[in-house]
Amino acid sequence: MKRLLKYLKSYRKECVIAPLFKLLEAAFELFVPLVMAKIIDVGIKNSDGPYVLKMGAILVALAIIGLSCSVTAQFFAAKAAVGFSTKLREVLFSHVEDLNFTEIDKAGTSTLITRMTSDVNQVQSGVNMTLRLFLRSPIIVFGAMIMAFTIDVQMALIFVVAIPVLAIVVFGIMLWTMPLYKKVQAGLDKVLTITRENLTGVRVIRAFHQEETESARFKESNQALTSMQKFVGGISAFMNPVTYIIVNVAIMLLIYQGGFKVQLGELSQGQVVAILNYMSQILVELVKLANLIILMTKAMACADRVAAVLEIGKESGAAQNLQKAENDSNIITFVGDSAKNRSDADYLVFDKVALQYSGAGQETLDDISFRVRKGDTIGVIGGTGSGKTSLVNLIPRFYEATEGTITFGGKNLADYDEAQLRNRMGIVPQKAVLFKGTIRSNLLWGKKDASEEELWNALELAQAKEIVEGKDGKLDAEVAQNGRNFSGGQRQRLTIARALVRKPEILILDDSASALDYATDAKLRESIKSIKDQTTTFIVSQRASSIRHADQIIVLDDGRMAGIGTHDELLANCEVYQEIYYSQYPEERKGVASVG
Repeated sequence: MKRLLKYLKSYRKECVIAPLFKLLEAAFELFVPLVMAKIIDVGIKNSDGPYVLKMGAILVALAIIGLSCSVTAQFFAAKAAVGFSTKLREVLFSHVEDLNFTEIDKAGTSTLITRMTSDVNQVQSGVNMTLRLFLRSPIIVFGAMIMAFTIDVQMALIFVVAIPVLAIVVFGIMLWTMPLYKKVQAGLDKVLTITRENLTGVRVIRAFHQEETESARFKESNQALTSMQKFVGGISAFMNPVTYIIVNVAIMLLIYQGGFKVQLGELSQGQVVAILNYMSQILVELVKLANLIILMTKAMACADRVAAVLEIGKESGAAQNLQKAENDSNIITFVGDSAKNRSDADYLVFDKVALQYSGAGQETLDDISFRVRKGDTIGVIGGTGSGKTSLVNLIPRFYEATEGTITFGGKNLADYDEAQLRNRMGIVPQKAVLFKGTIRSNLLWGKKDASEEELWNALELAQAKEIVEGKDGKLDAEVAQNGRNFSGGQRQRLTIARALVRKPEILILDDSASALDYATDAKLRESIKSIKDQTTTFIVSQRASSIRHADQIIVLDDGRMAGIGTHDELLANCEVYQEIYYSQYPEERKGVASVG
């Protein structure tokens, strides 16, 4: 919790005013039993009606003043708590946005969502209630004990025994439940994970008739969460009856001892009532304090989880184990003359690069080495799970290489500022993602100050101009969440246009034309060729036709390079490429066999 208190600095005034007014409220409340004692000992005993009315008016005044102080305190406490949680969410969201893919994968999307919503809400409630009650309750408890001493020392000793016993119960239960609340929040993460998976994969679930299986899986996790919450709730609920028992035993002793003292004339009836009122105040405040402790326990557990997210990524830069570049002679070359004699091919260099995902048993990429000239088109092809996406994800540093070196423009890629590096690139991921808004607002993600002409030019290059022209409002046509009002092919073309608006130095198309027909795919490749001198293009594809005209084609097989060269070179010498190509064009295999 301490690590998050810095976000309360902007609300120092509120954090002082709220407890201060609660203290004033508590102070006025402590005078009430004394006024009641006077009403009994003077007004009622002497049948003095005017005195009773006079003291009654004082009670009303104390109530009004106390209410005013309470409302003021709650206003400023709420203002501080809500402002604090707003700032915390902003910082948390900004931090998550800055995390690399490895860190996000390690934390988990579902737990990040839980911590940004449920956990922050719990922390907000904890701050609010702490400002309102954390000082008020102890002041009432110890103030009532002190006031009891002013009435009768011997009876006040009962307070001295009861309060420590109550403190042991309250704080003992708090220490017991705090780690359990962390487990409850972890259980909530699991339920949210299953919910998210079911919502995003609802079509797959229905296609394979797995509704009952998924319902059972959710029920199991939900039941486990419910059982844990019941267990922790039962422990927390145990606090109230124990508190009531201790306080009521103390009240019984006060009544018993007070009766003797009244008979002996050592105490008046009003004084005994005042002492009982003070004990009742202690009871009420300890119940409040017990509930506050439970809430604070939850809040501190959630605060630790939120703070843990803010700690992610702080040491990632120091943890990288990047090697220095080797001599050019160590760069592995493969098939054909086109992959050799490239002394000018130093624009982008992979040198013995490897990648192993966090928690993975083995490397996803291993010993990847190649050179790229500026303006080249590079095709990346391979079987499912061969590491194609992993390879291109290293270029914008979505993931950091675990071994080897990548240089870009003669400079180690790890030395670039991530934002500056990615501003020089246009990236179209496998899954086409559009954001709620308009076509214009989505395209401007590529370049905030892009002109109308630049937007239309990018749409034309991406073969998406006809899509926009067919919509009411053209560039200002509405885009639903996730682009649901567009087909898969339309979303892909619009995301390609978004990347092209930037006029990037490096364009990465990660299987981003899979939903396009062959004719549109061919037109798209022809249009991209027109910007060859300005842009180096990486095309990841399952289709051999999409990359056959590339300057170089990188063939991956189980995370390793099986070959590199032009289409003709690989078709003549690379078995993996031959297998992929002829599986898509079996008639050409027959032609080759008949010639042979």
